Amino acid sequence: MKKILVIDVGGTNIKLLASGESEPRKVPSGLTLTAAQLVEKVKEATHDWEFDAISIGYPGPVMRGAILEEPVNLAPGWKEFDFEGSFGKPVRVVNDAAMQAIGSYQGGRMLFLGLGTGLGSTLIVENVVAPMELGHLPYRKGRSFEQYVGQRGMERLGKKRWRAFVNDVVRRLKAALVVDYVVLGGGNSKKVRILLDNVMLGSNDNAFVGGFRMWEENAALH
Repeated sequence: MKKILVIDVGGTNIKLLASGESEPRKVPSGLTLTAAQLVEKVKEATHDWEFDAISIGYPGPVMRGAILEEPVNLAPGWKEFDFEGSFGKPVRVVNDAAMQAIGSYQGGRMLFLGLGTGLGSTLIVENVVAPMELGHLPYRKGRSFEQYVGQRGMERLGKKRWRAFVNDVVRRLKAALVVDYVVLGGGNSKKVRILLDNVMLGSNDNAFVGGFRMWEENAALH
């Protein structure tokens, strides 16, 4: 069986886990991190791990394995970077919310919403992954969904009002996309009070599950 290294790229840390390992490892990221530096840091942090292929969850839009935009919270230079050549192994790249969504998927039509700095979103329909940027759509008073339910929205509104808006946004998107269930992930999901049926909390560890699933023969893939 192929051994996989999963790389979950965040604005503060890069989280790593390989097949057969029990404890994830972290290395710092930040505004100065380039793609080339990511490769160096990952190689150093995983020098004693064995793996045959790599899954990368990237904090930005990805289509058919290609990064579409430079990251907001990292240094530029990611769009055209040759990860396979630099690692010397097969690499698959997806949006970070999509990777966590793949790990959360239990069949049918699922909407994954990642509540963190912004609002990550992925729709999976019968094993077909559709990464989305729903967070940027207009919502209220000239502001987007993301500006209400992202981190800055929580800071502006206070936790009680933020929770009410999260439930309203989930209700609207759940109805609009006609899904069987919604999974809430991301760092702020644990602060939510769920009021709707068929809405559940995910786990950040599902990003690793998703990274492993990306190499399974019949896995949900973009």
